[in-house]
Amino acid sequence: MHFLKNIARQFRFPSSFGRRFAHVHDIQIRYTELPSQSPRQIFKQPLALHSTSPMTGFTRSGYCEAPRGDVGNHSVAGIVSNEFLDFSAARGNDLRQAGLTDGCKWCLCVSRWKEAFDARTGLDDKKVPKIVLKATNERALEGISMEDLKKFAVDNN
Repeated sequence: MHFLKNIARQFRFPSSFGRRFAHVHDIQIRYTELPSQSPRQIFKQPLALHSTSPMTGFTRSGYCEAPRGDVGNHSVAGIVSNEFLDFSAARGNDLRQAGLTDGCKWCLCVSRWKEAFDARTGLDDKKVPKIVLKATNERALEGISMEDLKKFAVDNN
């Protein structure tokens, strides 16, 4: 508390304030009681790193973070195939221009993954990217069911 008084003395306050420093209350915060602000995956656990080569994610952090400002909801941790890259390019989003090739890990928009899923001809259709569930953000569940995600998971337990 003494150091706060010293800091406050450095500032000049009008005499109408009646005091020269602010009263500070001692508050103890237990961090385990605070709500988690970290992104979570679909199993409500901390989000796993998806890829740093290429650097992926809406925030280019390597994680499939999907902050509310991400209107495309880039929360699906996908492993792209040539068939998916062709499918996406035919719909106006050529991911090859970002340097993606067959087998790259990339955080995909929920709507594009779902579009490929709905256009599939079977469970072995390579048009639908495989998914890393532990790196898939919980926001993916806003547009895709858990059951559908698990059908294409590489880490389905």
